[in-house]
Amino acid sequence: MSEWVARSALLVAFLVLTAPALAEPSVTILDLPFRAKALRGPGSEVAIAVATSGLLPLARSRNPNPTGIEQEAPIVVVWGDGGGAALSLVDGQVATTLLGAEAIEGLAAAETPRGALPGSRRAVSGPLSAYLANPVPGLAGGPEQAASLVIRERQPVAMGGDPKPVPIVTTTLAAAPDTAFALRRPRIARFAEKPVIVAVIVTTTGASELALFGRAPADAKPDSKPGVPWSLLARSPAQETGSGGQPLKPAGIADFAGAGQPQIAAVANPEGAGLLQLWALESGALRRVHEAPGYTNVSPGEGEVDLSALVEPERAGPPELALPVADRSALAILVLKDGIRERLRIPLPGLAAFGLASLGRGPAARLLVGLADGRIAVVTP
Repeated sequence: MSEWVARSALLVAFLVLTAPALAEPSVTILDLPFRAKALRGPGSEVAIAVATSGLLPLARSRNPNPTGIEQEAPIVVVWGDGGGAALSLVDGQVATTLLGAEAIEGLAAAETPRGALPGSRRAVSGPLSAYLANPVPGLAGGPEQAASLVIRERQPVAMGGDPKPVPIVTTTLAAAPDTAFALRRPRIARFAEKPVIVAVIVTTTGASELALFGRAPADAKPDSKPGVPWSLLARSPAQETGSGGQPLKPAGIADFAGAGQPQIAAVANPEGAGLLQLWALESGALRRVHEAPGYTNVSPGEGEVDLSALVEPERAGPPELALPVADRSALAILVLKDGIRERLRIPLPGLAAFGLASLGRGPAARLLVGLADGRIAVVTP
């Protein structure tokens, strides 16, 4: 062996022995003095309400080295019968600020506005909100459904002069004949820079499909005026659920492929088996482009739990999707570019049950999972 080869081998061995070990996924349990029953992620109506309510500056932090939580910082809010907390990411650690459960529940009551379907939650994005209304019996049996999708848009108010009430334009859309809206929270997104609302409709046979509503015709400007009527833009093919199945449930809307066009990730539950599907809007129709079995974002007995979350990259690039495996015993991190690929599967210390949210970006991201026994698991993927 030449001296150069020997020195090279020694150098490689030295680098291998001295290099830090690759970080492995880890799961810890958050130290909370109460059992949680609800969780809302960053950008949710509850998280924004807590962050802007004045509760945080007066609250007591349990972080060993508290640096405070800025009102603009993204937070996760959890609560139960014995208390509540705002969770934020500080120096790579989840910091806990205890809050009163009554205060959080008071703010959370706004998620179901007057006239909305009982047990449902509205979607809010800037001046736009959407919720389900006018309950009707389940078309194929099962829980109540909704006859209407209500869209409300706050209008601009001129500055100066006497205070005036904010004008609101309200549009009520009916489901197609012989269909109703499933108890699935509407999602607000932007397709081609135009606002759209994604809802789930159910037929008399129990089949379900995605419905995409928008107000901008094809020749309208990107910032189409609120006066343009909302209408149904596209529907996916109906999918039968069969015995024990549940309606489709959206899991996330994002540019998963990195192609500049959002896609809709949703879980179908035929016969109770979880199928993660990826849908794209093509030529005015929603087309299923990929599908993979073995995943769910549905918690038994609860249709409005957010049991999926986007994991945003540290820099530019498409996000990943986090959601439980079919039996909710582990958390999967999925790459949805050019198919559906499972990058990580992380066992949980209990069944995922009442919420999943993400704090931070890229390698610094932390996933918070509400477990069936009321604990909050912190997953470092």
